[in-house]
Amino acid sequence: MDKQRDFVLRTIEERGVKFVRLWFTDVIGTLKSVAIAPAEVEGAFAEGIGFDGSAIEGLTRTFESDLLAQPDPSTFQILPWRGEVDPTARMFCDLATPDGRPAVSDPRNVLRRALAKAADAGFTFYTHPEIEFYLLKSSQVGPDGPVPVDSAGYFDNVPGGTAHDFRRSAVRMLEDLGISVEYSHHEGGPGQNEIDLRYADALTMADNIMTFRTVVKEVAIEQGVYATFMPKPLNNHPGSGMHTHLSLFEGDVNAFYEAGAEYQLSLTGRRFIAGLLRHANEIAAVTNQFVNSYKRLWGGDEAPSFVTWGHANRSALIRVPMYKPNKGQSTRVEYRALDSAANPYLAYALMLAAGLKGIEEEYELPPEAEDNVWSLSDSERRALGYAPLPASLDHALEYMQDSELVAETLGEQVFNYVLLNKRKDWEAYRGQVTPFELQNNLGLL
Repeated sequence: MDKQRDFVLRTIEERGVKFVRLWFTDVIGTLKSVAIAPAEVEGAFAEGIGFDGSAIEGLTRTFESDLLAQPDPSTFQILPWRGEVDPTARMFCDLATPDGRPAVSDPRNVLRRALAKAADAGFTFYTHPEIEFYLLKSSQVGPDGPVPVDSAGYFDNVPGGTAHDFRRSAVRMLEDLGISVEYSHHEGGPGQNEIDLRYADALTMADNIMTFRTVVKEVAIEQGVYATFMPKPLNNHPGSGMHTHLSLFEGDVNAFYEAGAEYQLSLTGRRFIAGLLRHANEIAAVTNQFVNSYKRLWGGDEAPSFVTWGHANRSALIRVPMYKPNKGQSTRVEYRALDSAANPYLAYALMLAAGLKGIEEEYELPPEAEDNVWSLSDSERRALGYAPLPASLDHALEYMQDSELVAETLGEQVFNYVLLNKRKDWEAYRGQVTPFELQNNLGLL
C-alpha cells in the first residue's frame, strides 16, 4: 500500500495533476465525486476526507451522518477526457465511519464482504460483462419517443456513422484508463451498442463498470449525442442488458471446469448455477432495480423471462457458453437477467452469494431447458417447472423482502434502504396516468 501511495504522489507531481477526484457510489449506484487539490492527497490517504453521508442516497441515517472517504491508491488513473489543460486524476474510495470501521452502507464494502466470504471458502470471483447502451440524438423525447443516432442493426458496419467514431473513441479512452476491452459492436436496436470488458476480479470490475459509464457519457457529450443505460428506452426494440460471465477460481484452477463432464462443467459449477436459479427472484430487485427494467425482461428480444438454464439456449436465464476443448480455464456461466443500470457492487455481491449458497447447501441443478422457452405455452412451461422471473418491480420487492440471503448479504441498513427506495419508485409509477391509458381509454370510456 505504501508503494502504491508513493507511486500516486510521485505521478501527481510528475504529470502536473491539478485536481484529484475521489469517487464512490450511493446505494442506487449513482457515481459521487469530490475533487481535492494535490496537496491534500497525502492527508486523504492518512485520514480520509470527511463528508455528510446523510446527504447521499442511502448511506447513513441522519443521527450517524459523518463519514470518511478513504482513497484506494490502486485505483489511481489520470482522466483522459480532461486533456492536458488542468490534468485531473481519480481514485475510488472506501467509506468508513469516524472511528475507522468500514461503513456498512458502502456498496463497495458490501461486495468486499461477499468476496471475503468467498475467499474463506477458497474462491476468487471473476466477472466479464457485456454492456449494452443506446446512443440517442439528445436526451429530449420527441412525439414518437427518443430518437436514436442511426437505424443500424446487429453487427452492422455503418461507414462514417456516429457509432463507429463513438466506439473507437470510447475504447481508446477505456484502454488509456487501464480497462481492457474484448469486443465492441453495434447491437440489435437502432443506435444500440455493446462493449465487452475483459474479465477481472469482481471488485476491480465493479469499479471498471462505474468508470465505463462515465467514459461512455463523456464521449457521447464530446460527439454531440446522448448515451443512456436505461434498460428499455424504445418501444418495439431490444432492451439494454449487461450479460455477465461468472467464474470461481481456486488459486490458478478454474473451479467450474471438469474434464470429461457434460459441458466440461464441474459439480461446483452446477451447484453454483443451482444457487443462482433458486435465488434469482430474491435478487431481482437489485439486478433489475428500476420500474423500466421489467419492460426489458418481459419484452422478448433474447431477454430472459423464466428461471431456466441451458447450454446454447439464449432464451434461458443462465447459459453455459460453448466450451473450448483443452481450454478449461475459460469454463464459465453467463447470467443474462442483469441490466446495464444495476449497481454493480450490490448485484455482484448478491450473484456471488446466491452461487455460494448453492455450493454450501449442495443444491441440485434442475434439468436444462433445451427449447426456446418463449415459444412454449404457459401450460407447457408449468409442466416443465419453468417459473417466471418477477413481472414488475413490485413483484420483485415481494420476493426480496422475505429473503434471508439478500438481507444477510446487503446488511440491514442497505437492505432496508433498497426496499424503502424502490417501494417509493413503484408507488410513484403506479400513480401515473400513462399515454397508453389515455390513448386507449379516454375516447372510448
